[in-house]
Amino acid sequence: MDTNTKLTAVAESLFDRHGYTATGIDRLTEAAGLSSRTLYKHVGNKAQLMARVLAERDRRFMAGIEVKSVDALFAALEDWGQAEGFRGCLFLRVNAETGGTTPEIAEAVAAHKRAFRKRIGEIVAADLGHDDPALSEQVLVLMEGATHAAVYLGPEAVRAARSAARILTDRARA
Repeated sequence: MDTNTKLTAVAESLFDRHGYTATGIDRLTEAAGLSSRTLYKHVGNKAQLMARVLAERDRRFMAGIEVKSVDALFAALEDWGQAEGFRGCLFLRVNAETGGTTPEIAEAVAAHKRAFRKRIGEIVAADLGHDDPALSEQVLVLMEGATHAAVYLGPEAVRAARSAARILTDRARA
């Protein structure tokens, strides 16, 4: 594993578990086995490292939701939570921690949320055979809500949202 890949993986794990603010450069360099000089050489600064982490997380998450139905979307969310942990959306957590004022992070969050919203619209259209912007928004809200409720309810939150999405999707087909 090259230095950039290793550093991104270590940083993602630390930021996800401890938060952006609580994860200092010393903690990052120790966990990655790098000097602070090497870290800065490879990433520039902590905000740039977080943006890199978010880009990698976006890539993995979006690949995991390459599905053709709303039901499969919620199954993918449950699989993601089982594999990654039910800690809520890292994008929204880091955006809240930074107040949305760190340009590199704010841009990464906005890009992910735009792509996520678009992808949900595509999934809804594939499932129904036509666009349904209202259902797409409802599914988006259920996905986001399930992601955060799963922090304290675990996978049951995703299952409940999946059930609600099934009812909404069936109504949209009727």
